[in-house]
Amino acid sequence: MKKTMKKVAVIGIKKAELIDVPIPEAKENWVLVKVHAIPLCTQYKGWLNGTLVSGHEAAGEVVKVPDEVRDTCNVKEGDRVVVMPQLPCGKCALCRVGEYIHCENTVNYQDFTNSDGSTDTQVQYLLKPDWLLVPIPDGVSYELASLACCGLGPTFGAMENIGVDAFDTVLITGGGPVGLGGVVNAKYRGAKVIMVESIKYRQEKAKELGADLVLDPDDKDIEEKIRKFTSEIGVDASLECAGSIKAQRLALNTTRRRGSIALVGECNDDLLIQASRDFIRTGIKLFGQWHYNLNGIDKIMQVIQESTVIEHLISHTFPMSEVQKAFEIDSEHQSAKIILKPWE
Repeated sequence: MKKTMKKVAVIGIKKAELIDVPIPEAKENWVLVKVHAIPLCTQYKGWLNGTLVSGHEAAGEVVKVPDEVRDTCNVKEGDRVVVMPQLPCGKCALCRVGEYIHCENTVNYQDFTNSDGSTDTQVQYLLKPDWLLVPIPDGVSYELASLACCGLGPTFGAMENIGVDAFDTVLITGGGPVGLGGVVNAKYRGAKVIMVESIKYRQEKAKELGADLVLDPDDKDIEEKIRKFTSEIGVDASLECAGSIKAQRLALNTTRRRGSIALVGECNDDLLIQASRDFIRTGIKLFGQWHYNLNGIDKIMQVIQESTVIEHLISHTFPMSEVQKAFEIDSEHQSAKIILKPWE
């Protein structure tokens, strides 16, 4: 009989508990990781309607490397690592240059492992290809290191693409964990930050992380206030993290000419745009940002090691056994990044 581990399961509408599932077995260059920190992303949305969206963030310790690849594996047993999301092929042109998140040839977990297991990271142990495990620097906790996934990753990638620096003013719409991570990233680079968020808790958290101006999206004078803050020029860059067409339009209306907009928040609604008004005559650059290039991991770890406010991005830590409470708080939006501890 296979050994078992604990895994988060949604068993009904707004109901979650831990269940026992088999521990996966290391195979080829896929190694076994003992998970020590699990950041929550948007899994509470599945919890609300009784269908869990699998976790995709984790940090832990490599505990099993298959004997046949021990000499060639990128990691060794005992290494502390951050687990990168998804299961890209590792061979295509995108993977080879670090843009693995856009891989179109992802590996089928069930076929590869010959099991009905899942890629969920809300577990005590998980399998991952060795090249998707990045080392945690000495002195950095599992909890802080895990922020190298969705806590800091999407907005870090956006700022790398834009080239945000100390001369810039950055508009961030949406003060959820991703948008708040954007405040951390922008302030580390020395930029000024305008945060747009409606929830009082997250407004205050943005200020705690260093936002220079915090505005409510329902403020009828919001565009005028942004223009005044930027000496009537407009912001240099906008990171839309709310997933809202209202926020997308605000970014288009308040970003300066020749500025940049990164769409970070998922949105399925249709934004009405005019090519001439919004882009041709403004010269604004618009792009989608899902994650970051894997080659930037050392810089993200530098932010984690040197930021003076990074610890405040984590608002709650729960034993995985209290996942029900964690989802409840997350769904109420009275939190920043929430971390589950699977061995408590």
